[in-house]
Amino acid sequence: MLHSRWFALVILCAATLMIILDGTIVTVALPVIQADLGFTPASLSWVMDSYLIAFGGLLLLSGRLGDLLGRKRVFLAGLAVFTLASLACGLAAGPGTLIAARFVQGIGGAMASSVTLGMIVRLFTQPDEQRRAIGAFSFVGAVGASAGLIIGGLLVQLASWHWIFFVNVPIGVLAGIAGWRLLAADQGMGLRAGADALGAAAVTVGVMLAVYAIVQPSAWWAGVVAVALLAGFVLRQATARTPLLPLRVFASRSVSGANLAQLFIIGAAMGFQVIVTLYMQRVLGFRPAAAGLGLFPVAAVIAAVSLGLSAPLIGRFGASRVLVSGLVMITAALALLTQIPAHADYATSLLPLLVVFGLGGGLTLPAVTTLGMAGATDADAGLVSGLFNTAQQVGGALGLALLTTLAAGRTGTGPASQTARALTSGYHLAWAAGAVLGAAATAVAVIVLRSPRRRQHDVTRLAGEEASQVPASS
Repeated sequence: MLHSRWFALVILCAATLMIILDGTIVTVALPVIQADLGFTPASLSWVMDSYLIAFGGLLLLSGRLGDLLGRKRVFLAGLAVFTLASLACGLAAGPGTLIAARFVQGIGGAMASSVTLGMIVRLFTQPDEQRRAIGAFSFVGAVGASAGLIIGGLLVQLASWHWIFFVNVPIGVLAGIAGWRLLAADQGMGLRAGADALGAAAVTVGVMLAVYAIVQPSAWWAGVVAVALLAGFVLRQATARTPLLPLRVFASRSVSGANLAQLFIIGAAMGFQVIVTLYMQRVLGFRPAAAGLGLFPVAAVIAAVSLGLSAPLIGRFGASRVLVSGLVMITAALALLTQIPAHADYATSLLPLLVVFGLGGGLTLPAVTTLGMAGATDADAGLVSGLFNTAQQVGGALGLALLTTLAAGRTGTGPASQTARALTSGYHLAWAAGAVLGAAATAVAVIVLRSPRRRQHDVTRLAGEEASQVPASS
């Protein structure tokens, strides 16, 4: 029984590794995908956004379906959808096909990811074993986020961009077969207990149209419909018998403030990651593998700080102060990037700023997670966790769309737009917008998340536990 539980953990970690790898492995392939399939600079963000929208929009519903239908069933179904969609991505011959397949990938990723941590907690009920299991799960997240940058670059350079998706197929098949045999079946509550499919549809389509309105500013109607759908979602949650997201959770300043701060900063971070990769390849002339290695210090520093330094710092100074410090560092790095010249030296000009960004990210992620979960009751812990993941994915989608659109708009079109000077000018504007998002997140942290001193110990008591559960990279 003991060995079977640890084998089950290996299966869950392998599936998680595949999904996390997919989140970063695509980044270094974007310029090659753009050239091969004919994406415009503005529409290129949809390769990432279509995945993030489906993933973020369906996490809450997927978690609820796990409760209703059984977590093993939802996990295996999500794994199958993700694997088949990865195959479709690799075979895509045009922008529309790739975007559609990436959207389906996001659906599968949401189904599998939403129940994984809950399955681990149910497998390991003893505190010591549970901490070891969660530690292994967190380590996989940190390694996956960092390794995806290098693996993606190598696959693109040595084979082709198609293989960044094909690599998921054998992993998904093996994990699915092993999971079917080794994961314990669980009985859900049944569909009669209720799942707010209408609410999930409203929020997913609303976010998708909001991103489209950012990418295509002339499509003003998409923005209007998006606002209407998101307003309808809020109204639905206030009146539905079994709401997907009960509005009572926002009564906690910690929960609402942490999610709002995260929405801003993850948007800045996701755009930063893509824009820096484009800068290294299209301006500095890096090949894909070199660009992956060039961005690796960010993920490595985030992993080291979040897993090694953040917990003691939060315990000593409090989550709010650590969060503000991290946000200030991220904002400063983005602001300084607006001054980097075309054809800058990587080691002296870019690398120091990447390290500063990584230090800020390593402090920010565990601190904002600690604050976001501190206001949750036992009854709402799963719901608050789902909300936190959703805010992360939606923030990433909106931020990525905003920053890439601004960069493309400043650069313009035509042969002149491909010069190093023109490209760098567009990237400067994108980084400036990221700095504004970082400043907004910092303001939220200072104003909303500032806690009375007597409550600080209650907020930071979970720092070590929550910090170990945070992914190393956005």
